[in-house]
Amino acid sequence: MTEELTKSQAAIQMEDKYGAHNYHPLPVVLSKGKGVYVWDTEGIQYFDFLSAYSAVNQGHCHPKIVGALQQQAETLTLTSRAFYNDTLGEYEKYICEYFGFDKVLPMNTGAEAVETAIKLSRKWAYEKKGIAENKAKIIVCENNFHGRTTTIISFSNDEDARKNFGPYTEGFIKIPYNDIDALKEALKDNNVAAFLVEPIQGEAGVFVPDEGFLTAASEACKQANVLFVADEVQTGVARTGQLLACDHENVKPDVLILGKAVSGGVYPVSAVLANNDIMEVIKPGQHGSTFGGNPLASKVAIAALDVIKEEKLAENAQKLGVIFRERMQKLIAKNDLVTTVRGKGLLNAIIINDSPESSTAWNICMQLKENGLLAKPTHGNIIRFAPPLVMTEDQLHECCDIIEKTIEGYKGG
Repeated sequence: MTEELTKSQAAIQMEDKYGAHNYHPLPVVLSKGKGVYVWDTEGIQYFDFLSAYSAVNQGHCHPKIVGALQQQAETLTLTSRAFYNDTLGEYEKYICEYFGFDKVLPMNTGAEAVETAIKLSRKWAYEKKGIAENKAKIIVCENNFHGRTTTIISFSNDEDARKNFGPYTEGFIKIPYNDIDALKEALKDNNVAAFLVEPIQGEAGVFVPDEGFLTAASEACKQANVLFVADEVQTGVARTGQLLACDHENVKPDVLILGKAVSGGVYPVSAVLANNDIMEVIKPGQHGSTFGGNPLASKVAIAALDVIKEEKLAENAQKLGVIFRERMQKLIAKNDLVTTVRGKGLLNAIIINDSPESSTAWNICMQLKENGLLAKPTHGNIIRFAPPLVMTEDQLHECCDIIEKTIEGYKGG
């Protein structure tokens, strides 16, 4: 056993011994990242085709973002919101103008941002819509993934996320995803405050709704005086070929939830954006976070969002996504191990021709790793492919070659 391999095994064993077993990682120990590549402790290079669940859209260790982090870290990192600081207002103005909203409520993680949006929607419902206190309901979709807090798992139908974590929080109505008739029926309830939806369901396996669904859903919410709340934690910040996935249908959410790539994966940053008539219901002491909107986060987020526009990453994602799906369609035509490819931009998935309970997709990902590409299954037989948006066309074709080689050479086991 080599010294490097010993390091890998030691790292895995240490996590196994001292860390809670709440993840099931691929057995690769990463120690370095740059752009679209990561390296393990043995120095083996891989294409990263997960991008930390779309947090690293700008590529690993982007010099502009890391530079902003370093500069601010040497100046001021945290003041809490007990005082003003000289970076938060700059960031708030920047992100509001960037996405076209009046106000932002800064948080740290995606799940925190979703919880914030839920609280905001309920408070708006009581103080603006006139719903009786404690009667507000929020419509959500089956197979959603909005995080793993107690409230969020209460409206999940993923038994791994839910089982033995009750009692559950009430106040949610579940409807099938991509079902406008079910939404309109649910909106007949006068106690509905909001419709919380992922424009594309990422964790569920990159389910893309029918064209026109988001438009119809937004319009139905307007007619019912219900907030249209878009969770773009995974789909936002250029991942799907537009700045926001909602932009594919020119839909403007009433409340926008962002996270992950807002910081380029360099630091936890999330945000909830809305216009004044909604955000003004939040008053001092009613919601907050010690780290939310800290100087480090503010400077990192500005740099990360700068990179998206400066390097035209939405346009690159749109172009490369078309190429990727075309390559996968050709693979499907000659190999029955893959049945479907779906996605938008560089958020895509292939469906493996086996049951979700089988280990086929996991085994394929293990073989992809051996061939120099890192991806991971979701929901058993679905493999999600989401590389950093800084990928070049040549690199994408090289990755497609690896995927084709792996699928065509798959022997099982």
